[in-house]
Amino acid sequence: MINLKEKKNKIFIKNNIYWLVVILIIFFFDRYSKIFILNNFTKNTYYLNDYINLDLVWNIGIGFGLLSTDSTLIYNLVSFLIGIVILGIFYVFLISNNSDKLIYSIIIGGALGNFYDRLVYKGVPDFIDLHYNNFHWFVFNIADIFITLGIAALIIIGFLRNN
Repeated sequence: MINLKEKKNKIFIKNNIYWLVVILIIFFFDRYSKIFILNNFTKNTYYLNDYINLDLVWNIGIGFGLLSTDSTLIYNLVSFLIGIVILGIFYVFLISNNSDKLIYSIIIGGALGNFYDRLVYKGVPDFIDLHYNNFHWFVFNIADIFITLGIAALIIIGFLRNN
């Protein structure tokens, strides 16, 4: 006979497995996009249209190139701290309600994509260049899009819940 604790554990695992699949889908979508760019990028810049270029830039810092450094010690320290933050977000994901799990899944999937690159390539390949005439936004990647969407959703929901 299944006791109540075992039943709760099965429900907990079942509820989270769907969101873990979302995390993996986002992670692999990001990996695929980066592998495609790295394997097929033969020119410096591909002009897609008047507003979007593909321009491979290696980011050794955090968002928007902040904390970029040639120091291995600082790079490793920042990478370690990013890993701790991802684990913290994953813990919050596990204890959050189902409606918030999607948002945390989106953030975690993107963060794992960039974290993987930091560990494997010692930098994150960014390649999407949005621009208007001579104004160029920061170059970013698919993982950055998911992280940004997730954080924006958290902010919006936070405002809506407080009103």
